[in-house]
Amino acid sequence: MPRTPGSLRARLAAARERHRERHRPSGFGFALADSIDYLDATTWDALAAERSLFLQRRYLGALEAACPDNLAPRYALIFRGRRPVAAVVMQIVAVAGTRLMKAPAPADGRSARALLRRALGPAMRRAGEAVHERVLVCGNLLSWGFHAAAFARDEDPAAIWPAVAEAIYRVRRAERLAGQSDFALVKDLSAAERDGAEALRRFGYRAVESDPNMVLEIPSAWRTYDDYLASLNAKYKNTARKIAKDLAQAGCAVSRLADVGLEAKRVHALYLAVVENAAVRPVTLPVAFFPALAAALGEDFRATVVRRDNQVVGFISVLRDGDTAVAYYIGFERTAGLGNTVYLALLHSVIVDAIEMRCRRVSFGRTALEPKAGLGARPERLWLWARHRNPALNLLIRNLLRAVPHGEAPERNPFKSPAAPRDE
Repeated sequence: MPRTPGSLRARLAAARERHRERHRPSGFGFALADSIDYLDATTWDALAAERSLFLQRRYLGALEAACPDNLAPRYALIFRGRRPVAAVVMQIVAVAGTRLMKAPAPADGRSARALLRRALGPAMRRAGEAVHERVLVCGNLLSWGFHAAAFARDEDPAAIWPAVAEAIYRVRRAERLAGQSDFALVKDLSAAERDGAEALRRFGYRAVESDPNMVLEIPSAWRTYDDYLASLNAKYKNTARKIAKDLAQAGCAVSRLADVGLEAKRVHALYLAVVENAAVRPVTLPVAFFPALAAALGEDFRATVVRRDNQVVGFISVLRDGDTAVAYYIGFERTAGLGNTVYLALLHSVIVDAIEMRCRRVSFGRTALEPKAGLGARPERLWLWARHRNPALNLLIRNLLRAVPHGEAPERNPFKSPAAPRDE
């Protein structure tokens, strides 16, 4: 049906109003900083208290102490009058376009997704090679989940998001001395945050669904790892036991790494063995990152390793983020067919840590959806909001990101019928 002149006029009027809103102050006040240490600690802590670990100064300080060489942190405190209403975490990262978009997987079938990946492959490569950007990220490239802002508890986030958009704009404008930052991302919003962030649409942002976070809920009845095993059906319980058996037959042992610094270089080498095979790798952590994080987080940081002949062949780090155990970075050797067994054993070790730390859930992240679904994890949908300063490129990037297929978690229920025990 063709658009009527009235509807066209309404669309143009709405577009003009959005343009005016983007170019006028929100009415909030701002304190912007290049380091978390430059901002008032009491104010930041009051906003971040009982929020995610990734918004707390101890984590942010550790990241600054051992930061990837192409990433620079930025922060904002937002005020209504003299009252703080939000703390915002941002990062500037210098990347090539090929590092921002997931490369198409080999099309090994005739499914619609496989055919679409094959069709999009050349266009994605050409687009990625042509783009070299300094990207302004509101959130954390080194984590997944909503770690972009902490809003005051008695504030409606929907009313504060225009101020977050202005903070991003102010930082972008200030960065012109170092180099233009035209592309902005706000990440990662779950369904709970997405509705409140709709205000970003008025500022030229568009929502794009990304890969889901795989989350395992931990019932209070699980007091030990054996309780988890007891909840599995026979097929998955036998699979878990086979992992432990295969590991033992290969001469491997799983243990806690008490001092990450003693194995820092080896842990980093194993991390690189994994991250260098990743399709999307905007940043690379330095050797000092894991020791710095362990020192800053204390009992909220754990590392587990797999050793073979006294050599570390796999490791995984776990962060306690409130009542969530975050399976953070992992690394392992892929030699002699042992890599998959080591990887699965490390995932199971996260469940051990989560139960010992009395967490209510495990956040396994957005990769390897199949094995994590086999552990009982279920997908939590996530979105990012994207905007480019250039309207033409903004439209191109939005459409390209929208066309890229994202991972779909397989349907798995490894628990005894009808499901794992849940809290009432």
